[in-house]
Amino acid sequence: MSQKNQFAFRTTKAIGLVNTSENFTKPAEFEEVDEIVRVSCYSPNGKYFAYASPNNVVIIDAGSGKTLTILPVTNVYELGFSPLGNFLGTWERPGKEADGNPKQNMKIWNTDSGDLIFSFVQRNQTGWNLQYTVDEKLAARLVTNEIHFYDTANLGKPPVFKLRVEGMSDFALSPGRNHVVAVFVPERKGAPASVRTYSIPNFTRPVSQKTFFKADKVQFKWNALGTSLLVLTQTDVDKSNKNYYGETNLYLLGITGQFDCRVDLDREGPIHDVAWNSNSKEFGIVYGYMPAKTSIYDSRANVIHTLPLAPRNTLLFSPNSRYIMLAGFGNLQGSIDIFDRLNQMKKITTVEAANSTFCEFSPDSQFLLTAVTSPRLRVDNSIKIWHITGAPMFYEEFVELYQALWRPSLVNVALVDDSQNVSNLPTAPKAHESASKLSSKPTAKPTGAYRPPGARGQASTFSYKREELDVLSSNSASKLQATPRQRIVPGAAPVTEKNNKKNKSNSSQKAAPQQPPAEVSDEKKIRSLCKKLRAIDDLKARLDKNEKLEATQVKKVESEGKVLEELKALGWNPNA
Repeated sequence: MSQKNQFAFRTTKAIGLVNTSENFTKPAEFEEVDEIVRVSCYSPNGKYFAYASPNNVVIIDAGSGKTLTILPVTNVYELGFSPLGNFLGTWERPGKEADGNPKQNMKIWNTDSGDLIFSFVQRNQTGWNLQYTVDEKLAARLVTNEIHFYDTANLGKPPVFKLRVEGMSDFALSPGRNHVVAVFVPERKGAPASVRTYSIPNFTRPVSQKTFFKADKVQFKWNALGTSLLVLTQTDVDKSNKNYYGETNLYLLGITGQFDCRVDLDREGPIHDVAWNSNSKEFGIVYGYMPAKTSIYDSRANVIHTLPLAPRNTLLFSPNSRYIMLAGFGNLQGSIDIFDRLNQMKKITTVEAANSTFCEFSPDSQFLLTAVTSPRLRVDNSIKIWHITGAPMFYEEFVELYQALWRPSLVNVALVDDSQNVSNLPTAPKAHESASKLSSKPTAKPTGAYRPPGARGQASTFSYKREELDVLSSNSASKLQATPRQRIVPGAAPVTEKNNKKNKSNSSQKAAPQQPPAEVSDEKKIRSLCKKLRAIDDLKARLDKNEKLEATQVKKVESEGKVLEELKALGWNPNA
């Protein structure tokens, strides 16, 4: 494996750093941790690693494992570095000082010196940390209807810029070299929601703006260059009652103000995931009712490729932009498909990582790390590492695993040249000895959707299954024609013996003629149709009382003639 690859893990009372290039050993100067650890993180540039215990916060050199600084701050629940790792933010639960004043629970520390340089009251844990420009020249925080921008050289002083937008509830700084901020204003007093982008510090008017309804909250997704912004909107409640989690829509904005649009989707259902490619030129969406559809779009929201329908809800592009990972996590089985963009979107492999709650590409794009973590699942907690070809490389089980993550790259990852048509894949290196346990684990047998006993052996009523009937194998058809197994009461004589006795005793008697099964079927149909007819009569009685009926009930009343025709065709006599 590449020397720059390292991953970290956190359990209830342990922190681990593992160098994958050195036979999965810890860094030379890393000291074992034997105390409760609440949170940990790498700096975005991969230089530092920090973790918080109940008594302090420790900052480590990620490469050597050497402890650099210990911050005297207790009961920290959140940690976050600035983009270049020069500042570390810590968040504690809100409280009061001895004099009764609110506790300044949000603190910014200098990473090198360990000095406290800024603190303030931050009650909300969501969006708790400062946001920084990519060059760390400015830091920003949201207060009521305003964004305050601070000069990082003088963080303890008043803000140098202020952007005021009435009703603003969220914002996101661009990761690009141009300092741009996007803000979200929810629907208010009948006015539509809006997303606006401003060039810092020119706040006179927005550079671009998009208004829309059906948006109680949003997720901002900038591309790596900061030139385009995807806005995923969501309502708290879906008024059409088609989704438990609200209605979702997606919008695309350019920071120049010359282009914006709603991304049109050709399939009903929620948007499960959205991700930008590392090259900033395209993005992917997983959307629709299961099995979901995955489409890849260019920077103008034009579809350039569509992947096969599959039960998937997670999408990732590799850091070098060559590979696409499509996975089904959460309440799905945990299958992971890997596609090669440079080889006409050919599927490389499918990895089975059941119950995984986390998945991430390594910085060199050669490996995938999957993890089963608590508290989502408190059993079978583990870390698995796979090569891009699907070969297992590493496996370790834990009693309670709370976090696993790759160390970010210290250098900018080189992007592949899209003009090349490369079919060869990197060769998997020698795996760790623990990978043999992963290889020997039995693969879960794929199971289809549950179907009631009465519906088994019949064609599916789902439209997507009807579309895919041509892929059914001949084996399935032969299984459907198999004779069903007879039920036997435990302890009773075998069925063959009982049948022989009956045949001997009744050999002189003729078998009673049996009623054709078609007649029994007709009787069942008549009973079912008569039941529908009685329900229609009840609905007609409600209509006579001027009661309002649902649309489905109105359709049922309108179907009375069709029900009567079916009954007459079956020989039903209403006067009998």
